[in-house]
Order: sequence, then C-alpha cells, then structure tokens
Amino acid sequence: MLCRSVARISILVLTLFPLMACGSGTSGDAAPMSEEEILAHAEVIHDQAITIDTHNDILGNWGTEEINPCTGTEMRVDIPKMVAGGLDMTFPAVYVGQGPRTPEGNEAVRAAAMNKFEAIHRVVEEMCPELVGIAYRADDVERILAEGKRVYGIGIENGYAIGHDLSLVETYYDLGTRYITLTHSGHNDIGDSSTPRSGPAEEFGGLSEFGEDVVREMNRLGIMIDLSHVSDNTALDVFALTQAPVIASHSGARAISDVPRNMNDELLLALKENGGVIQMVALGSYLKEDPPEKTEARQALMTEMGFEDRRAMRDITDEQRDEFMARMEELDAQWPGPDVATFVDHIDYIKNLIGVDHVGIGTDFDGGGGIPGFNDASEAMNVTIELVRRGYTDEEIEKIWGGNLLRVWREVEQVAAEIQG
Repeated sequence: MLCRSVARISILVLTLFPLMACGSGTSGDAAPMSEEEILAHAEVIHDQAITIDTHNDILGNWGTEEINPCTGTEMRVDIPKMVAGGLDMTFPAVYVGQGPRTPEGNEAVRAAAMNKFEAIHRVVEEMCPELVGIAYRADDVERILAEGKRVYGIGIENGYAIGHDLSLVETYYDLGTRYITLTHSGHNDIGDSSTPRSGPAEEFGGLSEFGEDVVREMNRLGIMIDLSHVSDNTALDVFALTQAPVIASHSGARAISDVPRNMNDELLLALKENGGVIQMVALGSYLKEDPPEKTEARQALMTEMGFEDRRAMRDITDEQRDEFMARMEELDAQWPGPDVATFVDHIDYIKNLIGVDHVGIGTDFDGGGGIPGFNDASEAMNVTIELVRRGYTDEEIEKIWGGNLLRVWREVEQVAAEIQG
C-alpha cells in the first residue's frame, strides 16, 4: 500500500467500549492496548489504507467560486477536509431528483445531470488540477494518489437521468460515471424504489424490461450497479440478472435499523453470493430509529421553518441553517441519536453475517449524512480508531476503507472486458 502523511483536524477519542485486543492481527489473548496505543496504531493504519467514501452529494452551484471545494467550504466534504481527515477518495454524486417521466421531464433531468458533470470536470480540470484527479479505472486510484492528489470517482444517483434512452448509459460512462444508483425516492423507468413518494408501492414488481436492458448495458460497459434506494424486489431481480458484483453505495443493515432504505438479511446474503459490497451510510436515521416523539418534533420543526424535506434544505440561507441546526441540537440532547459507535455496530453486524469482504463506507455527506464523531470528511479517522478499538485487524480495516470497493470495481471491469471481447 501507499503511505501518505496527512494533516488532521481534531480526533475524537471515543471511550464507549472496553479496550480490545490489538488490531494488527494479534490474537485475542494479547494484552489490551492503551488509549495512546490505539490512537497511534489507528494513525498508522489510516495512513497506509486507501480510504474511500463512495457517496457524497454536491449542490447545483458546487464547483464555482460560491462553493469551491479546492479551497474549503461549509459543506461536509471538500479537499481541505479530505486532507485533514486522511480521506483519499470520494464520489461526488450526480444526484437528480425524481420528476415526471415525460419527454419534457427527461430533457430537464439530462440538463440537471450535465450541470453536475460539468462542475466535477471543471474542478478537476480547471480549478485545482494539482489537487485532485478523476479515476476512470480502479488502477487510476493508486496512480493519482502517488501524484500527491486526492481522487474523485463519479456516480449518478437516480437512474431517472437515463430516462428511457439506453444510449445515455454510454454517454454518462464516457463522462466518467462508474456507478449508477438505479432509483431514488420514487419509481422510474428502470424499476421500483424502496421509498416511493406517491403512487403504488410497486409499479413493476422489481426491474422493468427497460431496467433489465440497463443492467445488461452497465455490465457491458463496466459501470457498477448501485442498489441503494431500490426496492427489495428490484434488488433481487438485479442479483438474478447481473454478471458482475454490485454495490450499495450508501446503505445500512435493516436488522439494526428497520427502514426500507437499508438491506435486510436476505439481500445481504444475496450480496455475499454475488460478491458485492455494502457501503455503510453515516445518516443517523438509517443507523438508529428515532423514538416517535423525536420524529414528531423534528417534523414539526421542519414544517414550522417551511422545509418540505431534508433535500429542500440545500437552498436555504446560512441564517436558516444555523437556526435549524441549533434547534436540532436541542432535540438531540433530549433524544440522543447515533454516533461513531453505532456506525461501527452496523459494520460489525454485516461482518458477522456475510464477512468483512462485503462491507465498506459511503457516508451520504451533504445528502443528510453526518453523526457525532463522523460529521464530515475531516473526522474520517475516528472510524479507524473505533475499528482498532474493537479489534479489527489491519487487513480488515484496509478492506473496509477501500479495498473491498476496489476489488468489486476491478471485477466489474473484468466482466465488461469479457463481454466486449
């Protein structure tokens, strides 16, 4: 592995669990590590691992002087925060909200997607090419890191950007797309969503016929299929059809937090059989279910402030955001939410059920993600500290932070080469 020294902002020293055996591959009979030894060992592992976050959202004016990720922003992910937290790579999401499935809607969503593609390329090619590069292949990641840069991958969140035009899959591939989240909050022409906002609970009962064509085309091109946000039946249809391993770019374990966005045990076992990886989300409501009282209080606050949902908050003023966060802190104090320990509880569960080869990290920062101790990219090493504390080995930590994702990416590339060959 490459070793890279990084500057870091504050490191949260978590003391929620008893000290465990050394995380460097020693046996469970070894003497417990001191807190100083845990921190020192975590520094070493975090520096030698390739650390990848598979999902963070960007705003419509990201990649401009208003939101310049090269020099620092108020967002949870930018290049200075990546450097501070020792985060090597992230996937800025070309997110598009679900709209009307009409010619006019499809034209509008293509324009919205292109705006974000242009922003990502503008940052990398014009604004700070000395700081960051785009990885088009898995092997590009180490090459770009060796040049002293951070790495961007590109993912599309919501296959609605494809509309009903299969040729757009290759168009987006040529622009750098290396995973596509098939659906978002609503059914689209590809298949059913886990969280439809209106209409029937299921429209197709899984993938549509067009969705099957999309899956085949993604296999052919070498684009990772992302199951976050899709319905259980859509996921099962993908497992039955795909020739390549898949990812869930930002999801959790439903057995711990029973929300439809998370994967249940049946899907996790199918993911193991497929050889894929679930990237653990850092969004509080997917890590731990809030009591009804807190849910009601939060909704009342959002209604009072005129926010339809969390994504509507992307366009609010700084004053509105500060007020909302201050009042949310009051709710969190009354009903404590999840933290880094809860986040790693999900990793523990998935490791125990299907193995450490099938879990990674995908925060959903700037799309709702962010928890105490892992609230932005600058705090990434706190996850490594908690993994060391719980006795994860160096090899396991390297797999979780990026090794598993890179393995899947390479296997997807290999399947594409075989199909095209």
